[in-house]
Amino acid sequence: MSFLDFLKLLLPLFIICGLLFGVLYFVKKYSFKKNGSSQLNIKVISSQILMPKKFISVVRINDKLLVLGVSENNITLLKEFQAEEEMKMEETNTNPLSSFAELFKKNLTGK
Repeated sequence: MSFLDFLKLLLPLFIICGLLFGVLYFVKKYSFKKNGSSQLNIKVISSQILMPKKFISVVRINDKLLVLGVSENNITLLKEFQAEEEMKMEETNTNPLSSFAELFKKNLTGK
């Protein structure tokens, strides 16, 4: 095997690796952008297990609160709140040690 044969083997490999790196750079730079920011402000506030592999979770995404039903196969949106509604919920909650189930029942019925 001569040097020219070896170069013919490695040159396409380096070109393909360079193209893959270029595509990766492009995707990381220009994907998942919203309003010029590539960071989504996602925070799981609370989760409560209902059954094995079944949860209810409260998640904050930017200025929204989402109550999600999470199971092994899917995620279901149960309720969506705005940030102002969260402040109202915190003000009405005088007992900071009340359980998740009590808060969920209270906010589900709207009382």
